[in-house]
Amino acid sequence: MSQIVIITGVGKRLGFKLAQTLLQQGYDVVGTYRTEYTKLAELRELGAQLHQVDFYQQEQVDNFIALLSQRYPTIRAIIHNASDWMQDPVCKDDAQASAAEVMQKMMAIHVAVPYQINLASQDQLRKNGHADIIHIGDYVAEKGSKKHIAYAASKAAMNNLTLSFASLLAPEVKVNSISPALLKFNPDDGDAYKEKALAKALLPREAGFDEIIDGVQLLLNSRFMTGRNLQFDGGRHLK
Repeated sequence: MSQIVIITGVGKRLGFKLAQTLLQQGYDVVGTYRTEYTKLAELRELGAQLHQVDFYQQEQVDNFIALLSQRYPTIRAIIHNASDWMQDPVCKDDAQASAAEVMQKMMAIHVAVPYQINLASQDQLRKNGHADIIHIGDYVAEKGSKKHIAYAASKAAMNNLTLSFASLLAPEVKVNSISPALLKFNPDDGDAYKEKALAKALLPREAGFDEIIDGVQLLLNSRFMTGRNLQFDGGRHLK
């Protein structure tokens, strides 16, 4: 079987750590990134094939999909990790264009791009015999958000992609989602913000990248799970 794993958004945080881990385990990682980071050299040294793609530019999306078709006759897995976290604009009449742009971008990166890649790659996945698509979602899709309405809506739509593609691609390809909450704080997050975020869960701590990577590996190893959403939320739904 092919060991080619496509991972979108490997430039930092979870995407970087996931790519690094799978490379060390012997997978052939093909990654995308939008911004060049110095640390990407570490992935290249491990053998990653990296491509700079701006998923907000349809021409670049089309070129990347064509590249996948030309270079990789079979694919072991596609992990849709690329994401953006745009806050909604203030709801005023003069902000409507900006509001439209926010929604368009959130739906593009979290829904339209995975949709296109999944459809275009379905034969390459099926030919592998045992293949996976994993959408990296967000717990906020279950609850909504007052300040990130477009983001939450797009992540909910991503979860629905999981259901549809699981039905379309079975039995050769399993399709699942992973939805973390409070994955990992950023270095510039203040103490007040951290305290408030931690208080939302029964388990008041970060999930951490390793927790999600373990979830990815569970799905890759599974032979009997499809159309499901793994929730790593610390028990937020019970608070």
